[in-house]
Amino acid sequence: MITLFLSFAVSAVVSAVTGMILIPYLRRIKAGQSIRRDGPVWHMSKEGTPTMGGLLFIAGIAIATISVGMAGTLQGESGHLFILAFSLVFAAIGFLDDYEKLKKKQNLGLTALQKFLLQLAVSIAFVLLLRYFGFLTPNLYIPFVGVSIPLPEPVYLAFAAFVIVGTVNAVNITDGVDGLVTGVTIPVSVFFAATAFVWGSVSLGIFASALTAGLVVFLFFNFHPAKVFMGDTGALFLGGAICALAFALDMPLILVPVGIVYIIETLSDIIQVVYFKITRGKRVFKMAPLHHHFEMCGWSERKLFFVFSAVSLVFSFISFLAVAGRYSM
Repeated sequence: MITLFLSFAVSAVVSAVTGMILIPYLRRIKAGQSIRRDGPVWHMSKEGTPTMGGLLFIAGIAIATISVGMAGTLQGESGHLFILAFSLVFAAIGFLDDYEKLKKKQNLGLTALQKFLLQLAVSIAFVLLLRYFGFLTPNLYIPFVGVSIPLPEPVYLAFAAFVIVGTVNAVNITDGVDGLVTGVTIPVSVFFAATAFVWGSVSLGIFASALTAGLVVFLFFNFHPAKVFMGDTGALFLGGAICALAFALDMPLILVPVGIVYIIETLSDIIQVVYFKITRGKRVFKMAPLHHHFEMCGWSERKLFFVFSAVSLVFSFISFLAVAGRYSM
């Protein structure tokens, strides 16, 4: 427990110091966000707000994970390093996307196909590494009922790749208003820290605690009105981190309840697109994804933050109850 608190403290301090240096620098180099023209019109006032702020919490998480986890690393524990490396690779994909957007001065970075292929390759490599080093089994654990279903290796690999790519992009979709994905993800990271602690995995707990601290600090800069956006750099890092923790704990299906907000946001987007094409122009929602629909209904960004974060908190608690029986308390 002390190690987890130490990881939290180191990540918080490093993230805060990085934020005080990084945000003025991003302003100075004019690394401002370009706002989509098809989004809510009042979002145009956000044009120019610094992006790639995810580097703030990435720095804190990386330094805390490596430094606090050093003792475990020397003893052969490597779970925290696998998760960090996986998350950083996704952050690199997001950074390329953000860089392209800044270079083009518009909200268009890498193509959808480029992002998909990169994410798919990273996902497959990660799952194979976890299998090789014994972190993962092809047995699919079912939360709530506490049973595991064995799957053929190829089927499990395809399933894992689909879940990872889908979850990473769902987290990215949720990053649509000030502080939203940050607030939603904090309870999720706390869930993983608590689960790792109960499971007895100090290395995974170190990373999850560092993730929680980095997000708490980032929220001070990202809460409405946001002084900085995390960009795809931060959003893809978060998606990668959440997936990595779920798979390293060998319970990927827990992403359904614990990531319920990400899933609902993504489903609203899919439903809107499919219905629009089928009906040739009609819409289910005033605007998708769901947070934009509620904005069009008159919800403020702060109300969105508190309601969506509260839903995430409730489902994170339910998710903990769903898997707590798997481990000896």
